[in-house]
Order: sequence, then structure tokens, then C-alpha cells
Amino acid sequence: MNDVITIVGQGLYLAAAAVLGLGVARILRIDNTLGCLLAGVLAALLLPVIDYDTGLRATSLRELVFFVILPVLIFESAWQLEPKILKRWIAPIFLFSTLGLVICAFLIAVITYYGIGHPEGFPWIAALLTGAILAATDPVSVVNKLRQEKTGRDILTLVEGESLFNDAAAVVLYSLVLGLATYSIVEGSGIGAEAPALGFGPVALYFCTIFFGGVAVGLAFGFFTTLVILFLHSSSAALMVLVIAAFASFYLAESVLHVSGIISVMTCAIVARACLAKQSKSYLADAEATWEWLGLLFTAIIFVIMGLVITYDMFTHQWLAMMIATAAALGARALSVVLVSPLTRFVGPPIPKSWRLLMSWGGLRGVIAVALVLSLPVELPYWWTIQSMVFGVVLFSLLVQGTTSGRLIRKLNL
Repeated sequence: MNDVITIVGQGLYLAAAAVLGLGVARILRIDNTLGCLLAGVLAALLLPVIDYDTGLRATSLRELVFFVILPVLIFESAWQLEPKILKRWIAPIFLFSTLGLVICAFLIAVITYYGIGHPEGFPWIAALLTGAILAATDPVSVVNKLRQEKTGRDILTLVEGESLFNDAAAVVLYSLVLGLATYSIVEGSGIGAEAPALGFGPVALYFCTIFFGGVAVGLAFGFFTTLVILFLHSSSAALMVLVIAAFASFYLAESVLHVSGIISVMTCAIVARACLAKQSKSYLADAEATWEWLGLLFTAIIFVIMGLVITYDMFTHQWLAMMIATAAALGARALSVVLVSPLTRFVGPPIPKSWRLLMSWGGLRGVIAVALVLSLPVELPYWWTIQSMVFGVVLFSLLVQGTTSGRLIRKLNL
């Protein structure tokens, strides 16, 4: 019982810090994520004063992030997409989130590996982990500004959909690379060890298995969720079932069937939204508002946690690595968009040049990148270096890309 009371208290501390962050953002007129980051820093400074333990440990963050936070964030993003417009852009979105993601992750890995130039302390597997994490984009502020400027639904769906599918594929790629990294540690190859030499065939087969396995689980769970909601025929019950579905589809895929839980959650949300389209104005009228506040809460908590774990030493000891990672993230994203955009005309509508520019500069790194880097095992000798680099890129996204994206949207006359 005491453990339950402790957990509740720790959760309330994080939630209170999140609300404080929203207040800070409103007062300073900054993005909510930046406000929650500042609140997290303040909460960390307050801990020694009140002699309180948040219960957050680097060894337990992976379970918190993957089984509690990510299912809600992914389901919320998928639920926001309009099925009819998504169908029009699904092929270009899939191309960006597969080929574009691999190109972006590989380029980031190459640039960071040779930029840091320390194979013993930052081996190839560390660079690949960095690439997988920073390949995930989170253009929430760009999406909000697109809505404020009342741009067309097509570009809004493309940006949102590409981000969602990109994030899901990035989590799969991250899990794959992390498996290789932890394998090298378990095998006792030591600090600076490289990943075990595996052929392209086995790696591609494993990736396809967990990716399309997650799609299959998500399809089945999405249809099952739809049937349950239609049977219950109650607005309150429908919202309850959707929230349970977000966690259950992830748990079933990840822990029972050992396929991608994130892909399962995303597919489940898209299928349920499409099947329940006719009920969206009846007993599912409050679904969008429900997922909006849940997404806001968990996003705020992620950035509060970032503020709690960020340290001054990161900026004094890892400033050069942060700059290299920021340059790599910007350059790799721009180049991947440039290379993939011309190919979309063969699978769907072509991407205008103005849209490409927005997708390049608007490919911010945010909550998913932070969530993934917080879940890094501390047994990896380079985990702190990667965490510092990702934090640096996210801060640049919040302070520079996020604050200038509105001006770019107006200049492009989207």
C-alpha cells in the first residue's frame, strides 16, 4: 500500500510540474513544450530543498516511456488524421516514413560518427542509435501554425501523417539498433564495441516481421475495438474503450506477440477512426477533445522529465557533440526530403517545392526523440553522450525552428 501511495505522490508531482509549465508558457508566450521543460528544471532545483524523491531512475524510464506514455501519444496523433484525406496521401507518407527515414537516420549516423571522431567512446552502433532517435520528427508547433493560418487540409494531413508514420517507423528502427547495441554488451565485447556483423537479409526480415506484424495486430484490434464500441452504444463507454485500446494494443503486440507495439497502436487508431466515422458526431463527439487533453498531459510530462534530468554538465562537456548533432539533424532531414520528394509523383500526388521547404525546416525533433533517448539503457557506455546530443537538437528545434516556422509558412503563402 505504501508503494502505491508513493507512486501516486510521484505522479502528482510530475503532473503539478506539467501544469506549472503550461502556466509558464502562457505567461512568457512561448511553446507549451518549452514551458514544461523550464518547469522541469525548476522542479529539479526544488527537489533538494523539499527532500523529495520523484522515483525516476534511468533504469526504469524505458518501461514508463514505452508502456505508458508512447501509446497515448501515438494513438492521439493517429486519431487526429482524417481518413479520407489520409487515403489520398498514404503512399507519399509511407515513402517518406520508410525510405526517407532510413536515408535520414543513416546520414545522421555518418555525420555524427565522423564529426565526433572518437571510435572508442562513440562507435558506429552509438552513431546508428543517434540516427534512429533523431530521425523521428515532431512538428506539433508547425501543425498548430498551419491550423492558425487556415492552410489546406492536404498539406496539414501530409505533415501530420508523415510525422506519425515516421515516428512509428523510427521506434521500430530504434528497437532494432538498440537490440544490436545491447547484444554487444551482453556478449561482453566491452566499451567501444561494434554491433555484431549481421547480413542485410536477416536484418530486413526482422524489421519487416515486427513492422508488418504490428500492422496485423493493429488491424485486428482496431476492428475489435470498433465492434465493442458499436455494441456498447454509449459515449462514455466508447471513450473508455478507446483509451483501453491504446494500451492494450501496445501490450498485446509488444509483450505477448513480440512485434511492434507502436505500429499496432497507430494502426488500431486509424482503423477505429475510419470505421467509426459515422459515429463521430454522435457518441464519439468528445473523442477528439479527450485525446487532445491526454496528449497534452503526456507531452507535458515528457518535457518535465527532460527538465528534471538535463544537467549543466551536458552543455559544458558535450557542447561540441550537441552542435554536430544539430547540424547533422538539419542537413540529413533536408537532404532526405529533397531525395524522396521527386519519387512521390510515381505513387501519389507530387509535392510542391514550397511544401518541401516547409517539411525540411519544419521537421522538428520533440517528444518522440526525447522519449526514446530517455529509454536508453545506462549499461551502454555512450548513453549520456547520445542523451546530451538529442537534448541539444530538441532545444534547437524548440528555440529556433519552432519560433520561425510561422514566419516561413506566411512567406511561402501556403
